Amino acid sequence: MSTTYRFIEAAPSAVFAVLGDGWLFPSWVVGASRIRSVDDAWPAVGSHIHHSFGSWPLVLDDVTTVLEWDPPRRVVFQPKGWPIGEARVEIEIKERRGGSYVRMVEYAVKGPGMLVPGLVMNPVLHIRNVEALQRLAWLAEGGAGSPA
Repeated sequence: MSTTYRFIEAAPSAVFAVLGDGWLFPSWVVGASRIRSVDDAWPAVGSHIHHSFGSWPLVLDDVTTVLEWDPPRRVVFQPKGWPIGEARVEIEIKERRGGSYVRMVEYAVKGPGMLVPGLVMNPVLHIRNVEALQRLAWLAEGGAGSPA
């Protein structure tokens, strides 16, 4: 399990505006290369983003599902990334000093990724999630996303 923290100089509602705009997904999720479609119900629990990972011509089409949506406090996604497997990504946000203190936790829940030892997987996930939270910060601080 990898846990990454970041202070974002934007209100939790601004962070959730980015998370709630499925078309912004590849702008902050490292590795996501394109969005094929976003369910009309996004970000309701059970809704999906149909996305691709990788760089052309080596892209894999998959989907991310919303498991929990509790703005402005918490969201849980389950991205699929086969053949690697599936993960759970929990993002918790607390208002602090005029901004947001964000905690992102990611861990494998299905597939071969569960067999990779934490000592190998966690540093890789952490490096990727540091970048993801930096991108999320730029978007939220810049006012991206529609009202949540």
